[in-house]
This record gives sequence, C-alpha cells and structure tokens, in this order.
Amino acid sequence: MSAQKKRNFQIEAFKHRVVVDPKYAEKTWTILEHAIKEIYNHNASGLSFEELYRNAYNMVLHKFGEKLYSGLVRTMTYHLMEISKSIEVAQGELFLEELNRKWAEHNKALQMIRDILMYMDRTFIPSTHKTPVHELGLNLWRDVVIHSSKTQSRLLDTLLELVLRERNGDVINRGLMRNIIKMLMDLGSNVYQEDFEKHFLEVSADFYRCESQEFIESCDCGNYLKKAERRLNEEMERVSHYLDAKSEAKITSVVEKEMIESHMNRLVHMESSGLVNMLVDDKYEDLGRMYNLFRRVQNGLLIVRDVMTAYIRDTGKHLVTDPERLRDPVDFVQRLLDMKDKYDKIISLAFNNDKTFQNALNSSFEYFINLNARSPEFISLFVDDKLRKGLRGVSEEDVEVVLDKVMMLFRYLQEKDVFEKYYKQHLAKRLLSGKTVSDDAERSLIVKLKTECGYQFTSKLEGMFTDMKTSQDTMHGFYTAVGPQLGDSPTLTVQVLTTGSWPTQPSVTCNLPAEIMWVCEKFKSYYLGTHTGRRLSWQTNMGTADLKTTFGKGQKHELNVSTYQMCVLMLFNNADQLTYKEIEQATEIPATDLKRCLQSLACVKGKNVLRKEPMSKDIVEDDTFFFNDKFTSKFFKVKIGTVVAQRESEPENLETRQRVEEDRKPQIEAAIVRIMKSRRVLDHNNIVAEVTKQLQARFLPNPVVIKKRIESLIEREFLERDKTDRKLYRYLA
Repeated sequence: MSAQKKRNFQIEAFKHRVVVDPKYAEKTWTILEHAIKEIYNHNASGLSFEELYRNAYNMVLHKFGEKLYSGLVRTMTYHLMEISKSIEVAQGELFLEELNRKWAEHNKALQMIRDILMYMDRTFIPSTHKTPVHELGLNLWRDVVIHSSKTQSRLLDTLLELVLRERNGDVINRGLMRNIIKMLMDLGSNVYQEDFEKHFLEVSADFYRCESQEFIESCDCGNYLKKAERRLNEEMERVSHYLDAKSEAKITSVVEKEMIESHMNRLVHMESSGLVNMLVDDKYEDLGRMYNLFRRVQNGLLIVRDVMTAYIRDTGKHLVTDPERLRDPVDFVQRLLDMKDKYDKIISLAFNNDKTFQNALNSSFEYFINLNARSPEFISLFVDDKLRKGLRGVSEEDVEVVLDKVMMLFRYLQEKDVFEKYYKQHLAKRLLSGKTVSDDAERSLIVKLKTECGYQFTSKLEGMFTDMKTSQDTMHGFYTAVGPQLGDSPTLTVQVLTTGSWPTQPSVTCNLPAEIMWVCEKFKSYYLGTHTGRRLSWQTNMGTADLKTTFGKGQKHELNVSTYQMCVLMLFNNADQLTYKEIEQATEIPATDLKRCLQSLACVKGKNVLRKEPMSKDIVEDDTFFFNDKFTSKFFKVKIGTVVAQRESEPENLETRQRVEEDRKPQIEAAIVRIMKSRRVLDHNNIVAEVTKQLQARFLPNPVVIKKRIESLIEREFLERDKTDRKLYRYLA
C-alpha cells in the first residue's frame, strides 16, 4: 500500500453553455439609453429604477461593461451639447441663471444615473481604470458646457463684471455668484483657478493699482488708510460670501501690495498728515490703522518704527539740549516724563503693545537722556522737588506711580553713580531740614533703587535714616542728663551724622553766637563722654534755627532761618546797622553763602527782616544793612528760606564731576583685578570690553581711564605685561 502513488484530484467547471440572445446587449442598452434621456427630460417618475439597475447589472455580468460605458459617454455628451446650446442663447443676466439651473438639473440627473449604474461603478470601472460615473459627468460638463467656445470667455467676463459692479457699490445676486463659483470648484480646483481665480487676481491688481494712485493723489494719509482698510475688509467679506476660502490670502495679498506696499514710504512721510503728524496730534485711531495695515506687508512695521524712532530721537535731543529748558530742572524732567507717557500710550493703544516698538522707544530715551551730562542731577532735583512739596496730599498709589516713573528714567541713565552722588546730597538736605513729605515715600524709593542696583548702591542711604533715628535717642539722653544745667539757654537739637554715610561736606568755620556756642560745648562734652574714640565737627552750613523776634510797635514773630541767617540776625541785637564787611568779619561765613544769606534776609518781599542800602537785588561788598523795624507779616511764624541755586553752577558741577571720576577709579581697578584673577592672561581689548560689561550697570567707563588704571596696577605689581606681546597682560598673585 505504501508504495502506491498519491493521486491528484482536479475539479473542472460545469460544461453546460448558457446561450445568450445575440441582440441582448443592444436591446438592454436601448432600454438604459431611453431611461437616461427620460431622466434628462425630467420624466424619471415613470421609470422602474430596480429594473434599470438589474439591466445594467446583467450587462456588466455578461461582459458588456465596455458597451455600457461608451454608450453612457455618448449619450451624456449629446444631452450636454443640447444643454450647452440652451445656455448659450440665454441673454444678459439670464445667462448665469440658466447656467445655474442647468447645472442643478445635471447634478440631479447624474445622481439618478449613478444609482442605476452603481454595479458598473463598483466592479467594471475600478478593474478597467476608467473614470467613475459621477466624476465622468463633471468632466463632460466641464468639457462640453463650461469649455465650449461660446461659454468659457463669456462666463469669465460675466463673473468679473459682477465683481467690478460690486466694488463700485452696486448690489449683485451673491447667491447666484456663490452657486456658479461653487460649480467651478466642484469641477476641480484647477478649473476654479484657471478659469476664474487667475484672471480675477490679475484684474483686481489692475483695479487697485489705478484706484490707489487716484486715492494717494487726492487723500491725506488718514483717509487713504481708511479706504485701504475698507477695501481689504470688502475683499475678505467677498471671499466669505462666494469665493473659495483659499482665495482670501491671494486677494488680500494683491490689495496689500497695490494699496499699501507700493505707497508705504509716501504714506509715512506724507506732508501734514503722515506718521509724524499722527504722533504729534495723538491720532490713536489712524496710528492703529497704519500699524494693522503695515504689519501685513514685508518691512512695513520696520519703516513705521524707523520713522517713529528718528522723530522721537530728534524731539528728545532738542528737548535735552535746549538752553531754555535747562533753566528749570523740574520742568525738564517733567517734560521727559510727559513725553514717555505720550509714546507709551501710543504704543499701548495703537501699536498693540508691540515689544519691538517699546524697545525702540527705550533705546531712543536712553540715547537722548545721556546726551545731557546733567540729566542725573536734574532727575535727582525732580525727586527732591516731589519729596519736599510736590507730593504733599497725594495718595500712596499716586506717590508710587511718580516714583516708578522716576525709576524708569533712572534706568536709562548711563551714569547712575552721578545720580547717586546728587541724590545723596539732596536726601541729606531733606532729612536735616525735616522737609521730606513722607518717610515712607523716601524709603520706598530707596527700596526701588536697591532692587535695581543692589545693596551696595543704597547701603549709605539707609545709613542716613539710621543716623536720624539714633540722633533722636541721643538728644533724649542729653536732655535727661544735662537738662537741669541748661536753664534758660537756647534749645539745641543735634543730628549726629556718620562721616561715611553722608555726603562729604567741607568743614566750614562759622562764628556762632556765644549763647549758642556754650550749649554746643555742653553737648560735645556729653557726647564724647558717652562715646569713646569719636570726634565731632560742627556742620554749621547744614543747620536751622527758630528765633523769637520783636519788631517796631512791639510786634512779635518767630523766624525760621538757617544757622548762617541766625548768626547774621543775632548781630543786630547789639547794632542798628552793619556793613557787609563788618558782617563778614564777625561771622566768617564764606562769601558765596553769606551773599545768598543776606539776599534772602533783605531782598525777598514779605521776608525782608533787614533793609539794605542801596536797594538792589544783588549783594555787593559796599552794601549796608539795617534791622527792619517796619517788618510786618500776617503770620506769627515766618519761614525765611535761603536763596538756593536749585541747580549747581558750572564750577560746582565740575567739582562734583571730578569727585565722581575719583570715586570711579577704585571701582575700575577692582573690576580689572576681578577679571584678571579669573582669566590669568588677557589682551588689552578684551579687558576693556569685560570691564565695560561689568560696570555698565553703574556707569560707562572711559577706555582711556581703564588704560590708566591698568598702568597704575602694573606699577603696583598687580599685573605685568607679557614680555613678547606688549598688549597682553598677566595677573600676578
């Protein structure tokens, strides 16, 4: 059994032949062809779709799919040619309506035909790679109807004419337009683009080129931008109503190019209405419109930003270099703040808080504020004015707003150490005269400076507040210990200032009245007795005094004066008249201070407790002074301020500058040593760059000064020059 061969079995097809009627295909197709004609003639209600489907099914099954397909193409082509003729003869506005109606009918017919031929669609067409029935119907409509010689150009012209009419303000049938455009899109994106969109964009470019030229010649900048914005919105609306959504980017690009990009420079620089005029007149709406339109085109915002920056720099430069403005430092700074507020508001309301515009504004302010070497002094004087009287009665929130604005200007300063120098002087005067509006405001500003520049920047300022508190405790101790011995002598209040924390003041000699001197000596002996290793020197130029004074007819007043003024007035207890020379000799007050002091006592209306002969505003050495018996005031307390030079004179400014330069030397040297300690070897240019980088938060060091400090460090053997390359430095441990 095992040796027997395995046998293979094969199943053969059934041999019986089905005999098909030779005219079967022809008869069946005639039935289907008749049905297609009836569908196109709107007589489909009498047809049996089930029977028609079975006929089509059997034709495909009996391998007559090719006959069925070619017959379909022939029949549909014939009917579409008839439809095309009826469309072509439609006149005027009926043309589009006829086309739209026939298209709707064709779609409906196509749906029925596809249902009948569904089996062919599913089997025969995929296997022979032919076009499916629905797609075939669209292609034939395209080729026979839309691309017919008489319809194609007429359709395009009609559509473009309707768009033009709508642009010119006419009302058109948007629903009809939407249907026709959708038809083109349904026929394929290529048909929509080639038959309509390409020509639509070309015609639109020509239209807007001409219109923009017309507008630019007749409109100002603001009106032109309104028209451009309206046109842009109209085109976007047109797309949303009846064009392909993908056309939006293309048509808006055309409008942007022709109406904005082609005229950018002319619009921005337009005389009497361009960007600069909009900035000057705070035209937020026009500026916002310009920003929104120009941001749509390449380099649009760059042009706006550059023109704005150039104008701000020019305006700012004029402001900080105008001799008229420099006379009043407080007004000078207020104008800077107003200018910053103005452009902040423009950037916020019109330029969408654009960071690049904000950066341009900041760099412009930094540029022109530092053109004026006295900006740090003026900002400090502004703070001084506000904290003395300008913020009296103002809410805490408003005080913070003012201080924040000051800090904003402070950040622009390249010479922050110069500001610190002046701020310390002005703060000292406020604290010692008790003239500050609010200690909280003073401390708030110091906290802001500390946050901005670090502890080192404000440590001495904080020390000044500590001294003021300590002095109160010292005076309490003095009167507790020595009070009974003082009797009827003048009441003394002393503020003991730590030398390092307060601005260095040259110790000026001044002959105090004997009764004052006695009390001062009592305090000195008490203070030195309670503190070992300390030395006191009187700063008479920083003090104040209250004097009880009796004028003619027994009229009494209390005068609030400076220490110098007190020394001068006390001389008139023993004399009715004194010459300038005699006063100078008796008090030994420095000439400039004495002249200011006498000016405030004799030349200020309502405060003139002395008379001078001859009467004039200026004090000269030949003047004679008399006690003014006829002085009257409606106030019992009369405050006589010294005529203070609000800003430093040129020699004083020069002296402050020299002190600042001296203070910078050790800071530059410390930076050089820090850098060389970490790098060990470095060339000259890199040292200069590193030092500048480290110190720019406080000031911009001068490369010449850095070079001198390097020379000094080489002399003191902190560094040495390389023996082969003289520009290379080495750190010596």
